[in-house]
Amino acid sequence: MPAWDRAEFEAQLRARGAGYHIHHPFNTRMNSGLLGPEQIRGWVANRFYYQVNIPRKDAAILANCPDRATRRLWVRRILDHDGGEDNEGGIEAWLRLGAAVGLAADDLWSHRHVIPGVRFAVDAYVNFARQVPWQEAVCSSLTEMFAPRIHKDRLANWPLHYGWIDADGLQYFRSRIALAERDVEHGLRVTLDHFTTRAQQERALEILQFKLDILWAMLDAIDRAYP
Repeated sequence: MPAWDRAEFEAQLRARGAGYHIHHPFNTRMNSGLLGPEQIRGWVANRFYYQVNIPRKDAAILANCPDRATRRLWVRRILDHDGGEDNEGGIEAWLRLGAAVGLAADDLWSHRHVIPGVRFAVDAYVNFARQVPWQEAVCSSLTEMFAPRIHKDRLANWPLHYGWIDADGLQYFRSRIALAERDVEHGLRVTLDHFTTRAQQERALEILQFKLDILWAMLDAIDRAYP
């Protein structure tokens, strides 16, 4: 089969947003105000395991990438999460979210609340990034195409439904909207440039679906642990 042109290939990638975890029943209930404090805390604690592993995933991409120009752009993602001299970073912002919902920093850093299904899914993602060609790991990051909406939904709905959560704790969601949009531009360019045959493009769709499945599986596990 002939390869898709860039516009059609991008459209095929974006169409996978129908399987993004914004549509998961747990997330739907969360944004509708139907979760109790323990369910919110369970989600925050388990999602923290994902947050602290994102820089490790990005470091694996850097380690596998021989292209200096790509590394210079990609390294920003590690600083976005770990923080730097003038940036507290996403992990610190997530700790503030934890405090806002009643979780001490030690509760989060200990990972004592992380359930096996979440740990397995996150570890699988990090291992994937370590083992595949760096362009494939970059492609897996394209779930960020769908992230701004989920953050905007939380900023709009949480203050309405969960007044007990200090609004200062929502800074992570505010910060990630612009960062996700910036990161998508680079990740999408790498993917469109690298996956140029139809077989490669189909592989890219499989990779993106794998990452979507990781995020969905995490919420499946959380949903069962915090009914």
